[in-house]
Amino acid sequence: MTVADGFPALKLVGSEIEHPSEAHDNLHTDDLGKGEDIDLSHGGYLENRELSYFKFNLRVLSQASNREHPLLERLMFLLIFSSNLDEFFEIRVSGLKKRLLYDMQKPDPDGKYPEQILQQIHEQVRAALAEQYRILNEDLFPSLAAENIHFVKRQEWNGKLARWARDYFDNEVLPVVSPLGLDPAHPFPRLVNKSLNFILSLEGKDAFGRESGLAIVPAPRSLPRLIKAPGDIAPEGDNFVFLSSIIHEYVGEFFPGMKVNDCHQFRVTRNSDLEMSNVEVEDVATALQSKLHSRRFGAATKLEVNTGCPERLSNFLLDRFDLTRSELFELDGPVNLQRLVALFGMLDRPNLLFPKFSPGLPAGLTDYHKGMFSAVTREDQLLLHPFQSFLPIIQWVREAAKDPSVLSIKQTLYRTNESSELVEALAEAARNGKEVTVVIELRARFDEEENIHFASILQEAGAVVVYGVLGYKTHAKMLLFVRREKGCLKRYAHLGTGNYHRKNSLVYTDYSLLTADETICADVHKVFQQITGMGKKIQPKLLLHAPFRLRKALMKLIDNEKRAAKAGKPAYIKAKMNSLTDPQIIKALYSASRAGVKINLVVRGICCLRPGLPRISENIRVVSVVGRFLEHSRVYCFRNSKPRVYCSSADWMERNLSNRIEVCFPILNPKLAKRVIDEVDLYLKDRVQSWEMQSDGEYVPLKPTREGEPKVQDKLLEKLE
Repeated sequence: MTVADGFPALKLVGSEIEHPSEAHDNLHTDDLGKGEDIDLSHGGYLENRELSYFKFNLRVLSQASNREHPLLERLMFLLIFSSNLDEFFEIRVSGLKKRLLYDMQKPDPDGKYPEQILQQIHEQVRAALAEQYRILNEDLFPSLAAENIHFVKRQEWNGKLARWARDYFDNEVLPVVSPLGLDPAHPFPRLVNKSLNFILSLEGKDAFGRESGLAIVPAPRSLPRLIKAPGDIAPEGDNFVFLSSIIHEYVGEFFPGMKVNDCHQFRVTRNSDLEMSNVEVEDVATALQSKLHSRRFGAATKLEVNTGCPERLSNFLLDRFDLTRSELFELDGPVNLQRLVALFGMLDRPNLLFPKFSPGLPAGLTDYHKGMFSAVTREDQLLLHPFQSFLPIIQWVREAAKDPSVLSIKQTLYRTNESSELVEALAEAARNGKEVTVVIELRARFDEEENIHFASILQEAGAVVVYGVLGYKTHAKMLLFVRREKGCLKRYAHLGTGNYHRKNSLVYTDYSLLTADETICADVHKVFQQITGMGKKIQPKLLLHAPFRLRKALMKLIDNEKRAAKAGKPAYIKAKMNSLTDPQIIKALYSASRAGVKINLVVRGICCLRPGLPRISENIRVVSVVGRFLEHSRVYCFRNSKPRVYCSSADWMERNLSNRIEVCFPILNPKLAKRVIDEVDLYLKDRVQSWEMQSDGEYVPLKPTREGEPKVQDKLLEKLE
């Protein structure tokens, strides 16, 4: 649906859009939710968030079987599933286990108790892992072999390959491995999270007369898990050997004079969620650094062993890790599968990958190297990554660092790439005497150590670095410049739905707004002041920000659509996000649906709302798009709002709306607003990459209406490249 056929044109004042600075506060809320109260904890109105997240990962896994994808990309989807599953156990499953440990038997909003959820998770994960390894062994490995890419098993080694493997073991493995015999003087070791290890049963006595019968051999973390055989040893095609195969073949060398009866891989996944009490924390960076090491040794949540590992050995490991039999997973292949990602750096097979593309640029930024400030002054610019380039944002900071007219730069950093060009540019700006303030969120999960490093670089350059607000993650994506022009100060802003991470911008879909709008820039300034300073609540005129105003505004906007529908007027909500879990928002959407509001949602991952429930959500449709790029942009469109198109850093989740600092910004330019709506509609119309959620919470892949129908992401590549 376009602006013309569904959303009336935005009101213009001259060449500018009218600023509806009080639009949100004028929405009626006096009877919000009255008379249509829905008890979300009963009747199956909500999907469990953890199980919903796992269903998203099943949609990722399904891409490994999709023969429309290039072969190596199918393998990558398989590895992404492994990585996501690890994080699922490190964070989500560990959280459920902690609730059990402390006897926190309060049910989730969907009515399920932690014990029930864990049981379902274990059952579904076990089935998914069986399918994952079936795809790997019966589909991907044979298909790769047909392309002359071989993973050579021990029993397939010829004489040359065996001698090469023995040399590798003697020269690379043996000198760095410390085998651990288990006896009273050698207790079970404290093994690192997700490390590859072997458990052995031994026969015989060693030189000291010890006879424990068991040993642990940890694989060196410093060595690659996949080794490419030299061309003169295996000249045909690309041949790879797993480190685990080499260790397994020669593991007896660690125990001379003793017999190895059993040798099996295993890997334990641990709780990796860092927790910091807000009480008595004087320095966030120091407190966090002290926690980073402990992440590697948190409580165990999952044990993986090879298929065929004897029950007595797996039971021994379960006992040592304090796990139950339901938390044991037997795998028909390597237990550390995600380390196969190294393969992509050792192959030159572009024909087995997605075709390369060059991100495009809007007409107003085609010559962005000549000056970003002048380009943004002429007109707001909107970029949709990765279809359009992230480089103008980097160039803007670089330009500002050198521009003598720029007085100050403020930026939030949640995640950024390893050798960040933005950090370098901000440091240069500080060294050039500009006032540089950077809000670094140290608690960006799994990026904490890197963010501490970046904070140090910026502080040494003279930038002011703050770590947000204790107890609230700073998740907003904001960049603000102050520049002296014609004797006056002028502000410019970048606002985004994704992180300032150039590599992620090539694979994550996200919007970037570049603007010189005075009201928006003033709002951004206020939010920065609130984060870095202290004071009462601020009142931005156009920005909606969490944790103070965003949920309330969304509830008003949804209620306004409901009122319009009840009055017989057209009413519509379209939204695109990563996750939808907030019970208040879901309840409001159900109420709007019952009033006749047509609601179309593109929700990539977790969705606790259930569409299509009789008399509850019959007017709600939910689709999930899974493809080459990770859908990450957050867009909210309301038929009866002014402005009616918003982009945001926030999903509709409790944590985003209550416990994070987020911003939601309007798209004021009518042309850009129409473009965003049209692009959301492309997702809603897609039948190639989309899965539609059913009323029971299950997802059904949609079928193309015709052979060769293009994917939505391909359409956007063609449109914006």
